[in-house]
Amino acid sequence: MTVLPVTLAAAAAAAVLNIWLGLRVGSLRTALKISVGDGGSEPLQRRMRAQLNYVENTAFVLVLIAAIELAGAGSWWLAYVAAIYFLGRVAHGFGMDGGKAGPGRNVGTILTLLIQLGLAVVAALVAAGVI
Repeated sequence: MTVLPVTLAAAAAAAVLNIWLGLRVGSLRTALKISVGDGGSEPLQRRMRAQLNYVENTAFVLVLIAAIELAGAGSWWLAYVAAIYFLGRVAHGFGMDGGKAGPGRNVGTILTLLIQLGLAVVAALVAAGVI
């Protein structure tokens, strides 16, 4: 029996997505010949922020998924929530390539916030013994 299967799968997906976002930054750095920093390039700043924003949010999501699963409150729905979160983060990554707040960025941001809030509410209800 695998312990915390949803958490393990989500952590694996998180690592792969972080690698993808990092490769996108690296490929643009190479194309622009910018080794360190952003060189004042807005496209590079956008990609760097997309990766950093991903890292800033994903740690909370993974901890909440693990805590809910460890408490025995996670079931099939938790895997779907994790999958939707990662799809939203892919949309955000692509959306950050555009100029102003594009649809991918907006969808990714909204999904990220709603999923974090939803997981936080579930975790609080589990902690309170309601669930």
